[in-house]
Amino acid sequence: MPRPPQDGGEATIRTTCPYCGVGCGVLASPDGRGGVAIKGDPDHPANRGRLCVKGAALGETLSTDGRLLSPRIAGAEASWDTALDLIATRFSGAIAQHGPDAVALYVSGQLLTEDYYVANKLMKGFIGSANIDTNSRLCMASSVAGHRRAFGSDTVPGQYEDLELADVVVLVGSNLAWCHPVLHQRLMAAKSARGTKVIVIDPRRTATCEGADLHLALAPGADGHLFNLLLCHLFDNGRLSADFAPHVTGIDVALAAARHSMPGDTGLSAANLERFLTLWAASEKVVTVYSQGINQSDTGTDKVNAILNCHLATGRIGKPGMGPFSVTGQPNAMGGREVGGLANMLACHLEIENPSHRAAVQGFWASPTMAERPGLKAVDMFRAVKEGRIKALWILHTNPAVTMPDAARVARAIRACDFVAVSDLWATTDTARLAHVQLPATGWGEKDGTVTNSERMISRQRAFLPAPGQARPDWWQVAQVARRMGFSGFDWAGPAEIFAEHAALSGVAGTLGSDFDISDLVDADYDGLAPVIWPQAAQKGGRFFGDGQFHTQGGRGRLVPVTARLPEALTPDHPFRLNTGRVRDQWHTMTRSGMTPRLSQHLAEPYLEIHPGDADRLGLAPATLAEVESPRGRAILRVMISDRVAPGHPFAPMHWTGETAPSGRVDVLVPGLVDAVSGQPASKSAPVSIRPFAARWYGFAVTTGDPRPDCAYWAKAPVAGGVQLELACHSLPDNWSTWATALFGGSAPTTTLSDPSRGLYRFAVVTEGRLRAALFVARDPVLLARGHLAGLIGTQGQGVLAGRPGSNQPDPGITICACLNVGQNTILDAVATKGLVSVDALGAALGAGTNCGSCRPELAALIARHHQRHREAAE
Repeated sequence: MPRPPQDGGEATIRTTCPYCGVGCGVLASPDGRGGVAIKGDPDHPANRGRLCVKGAALGETLSTDGRLLSPRIAGAEASWDTALDLIATRFSGAIAQHGPDAVALYVSGQLLTEDYYVANKLMKGFIGSANIDTNSRLCMASSVAGHRRAFGSDTVPGQYEDLELADVVVLVGSNLAWCHPVLHQRLMAAKSARGTKVIVIDPRRTATCEGADLHLALAPGADGHLFNLLLCHLFDNGRLSADFAPHVTGIDVALAAARHSMPGDTGLSAANLERFLTLWAASEKVVTVYSQGINQSDTGTDKVNAILNCHLATGRIGKPGMGPFSVTGQPNAMGGREVGGLANMLACHLEIENPSHRAAVQGFWASPTMAERPGLKAVDMFRAVKEGRIKALWILHTNPAVTMPDAARVARAIRACDFVAVSDLWATTDTARLAHVQLPATGWGEKDGTVTNSERMISRQRAFLPAPGQARPDWWQVAQVARRMGFSGFDWAGPAEIFAEHAALSGVAGTLGSDFDISDLVDADYDGLAPVIWPQAAQKGGRFFGDGQFHTQGGRGRLVPVTARLPEALTPDHPFRLNTGRVRDQWHTMTRSGMTPRLSQHLAEPYLEIHPGDADRLGLAPATLAEVESPRGRAILRVMISDRVAPGHPFAPMHWTGETAPSGRVDVLVPGLVDAVSGQPASKSAPVSIRPFAARWYGFAVTTGDPRPDCAYWAKAPVAGGVQLELACHSLPDNWSTWATALFGGSAPTTTLSDPSRGLYRFAVVTEGRLRAALFVARDPVLLARGHLAGLIGTQGQGVLAGRPGSNQPDPGITICACLNVGQNTILDAVATKGLVSVDALGAALGAGTNCGSCRPELAALIARHHQRHREAAE
């Protein structure tokens, strides 16, 4: 249902985007009729008015249809008092009978800092266990561990402006164009303005490569070897910094370990390797940006330190235009780190292993106890749930039944747990369906608090909509349970008081040498708080380490010896190494981004991107389906044949769930391997086998309903007025008309076209002069104008069973520019007929790529491929 109308339009609210760690400022303008206009905030330093397509579409994700609007116990509505009392009773009972480590919280980078702070305070200072971990463990834990080893603190030294000041920017394990689009736009603007050289290190040729000067198709997992070789090259060519040398230790042991890496380990040509080493070494202003391709590895911490070693050895750190830069995946992963949201950290970057740190936090909180050792990290936490060691579990704003490695095992563990509470916006996520108690949480637009982005910038997320139903903030829910467990110190009136307490505690941490001290914000105007990068001290200028001062015991940065190794060898039973990642227009498990049709028209179903040679050997044809199997699970994915991936190394995106494509879940394939230092799982890689899915039929449907089809493969995506479905199965129904009627929720087809000899069936349901549903079945993948058919829902449906528009209605093809709804066929036609040779020319002709810019790499690739084919045809 739409938002309730308000009395007149409201003032524009400055807030922050809830998607990635870029932390873009957003202007939200409620229209007084339940709608909200969204624009980028031109005054926010992170994005300066830019938004990616996901951010631009935020106003389309604010419907309360399907929202969890009241607490539920065993599926039945309950009062808040009853639900909160039950959680407090079950947690207290488990603690009394089995000890504090028998309970756990699993939280999320979707929480605001204030929510995170309250949850951490309850678990570590009052329950007395550190069994609180976060889905940020899946995102950047290896960076945290690498920073602490090298700097003595989890400090990110980089700032976004460094991308615009650098001479060379290296992107390693980062598809910046799709995963952090606004940062990529800032980088491309700098490249255009000042000639910044861009190097992309990635086994796959991603959209980010379209703007690069050099793409290094590194052997999967060889990042540590590459940066070890760089360290050796820097030393051998006299490129280490004599001035910075007194500020670091460990160069000799780091070099000795690095000597074990050989050029052949990288899989790169000698020429490309030399070009990279020379360019990096000869450029003073170098920024190395890294993300999940580095972090999500069972050697992720070592890879991080291999990168940090090169910057420390050359003094290229903490100064404008230079330094290592970890970009986080979640909107408040950094805020969670600041409050100690990870199981192995204390609040304000203090160390849980340090007795004086523990005593200081306990004294500040006046808490009855304090966790004395790190708690269970995410993968181990869910193993403990499976083994029955954790008796009560509370999951806040995340979906581990989908996102964790070996996800099917995690789902079984949650289902078998004695007691599970889930706080979320939806009762229908894969995880929420497993809970005994479901609590309705507030979401973006309703929540009030702060977030910290990847460059340590604290921004306000402000509410501009009323909370629907009985939804309540996460901090309030946790505080209420704490009070019901008999604890004091949880009686805040609102998030401003929590933030002030958090800032005050950071002042205590500062006296203990912590880098995180925002105590100058204790008395800040919370409502009017402008974006601010910490630290605020003028002598720091928002930067760390450029002065050679680190947070180690001796005050010197530490180079860490890295004995790099490649992933374990594949086996004959599982001869492919699957690479996983994200797509441009979707976010995590799509509970928000999956609500808007325009974000689903770019890539609407899970797919397997596989090299032509592999596809040919396996007998996989384009648009057919493949069964992908690992020792842990099985998925069915649409085949996309592409030379963007290397032979033996296919790619699949991770967004689809049991709600959107039950057989297309990728994390059921991923093993539960973790980095020994950080505990971060190796979610980017899985050994798999691949074979054709023996489909007896393929189908496509559009409907105003929301069915769960009875077939082996289905994938659902929203369209205006309903959903579209891709379908396939290895067996035929007894009667197609009966099967279609069931798919359409009991509505029998009113129009039918069939040719059994060709296996072709088409059905439509038109009631009261309006198309309600249509189904198209064939023996081979169904070739149709899908966008055209989706647009017929709710119309008279004239000519629907033709499956294509008439000659006077050209098919635009799949959406490339989601902002302006420009399709691939429209783009290629304009390129061919108008002789367009650049993205700017295409933008002038069609508008594509002129709004958020997220599609510009794909537009460039389409133009290049068209002209390449034209040249080949001419030859």
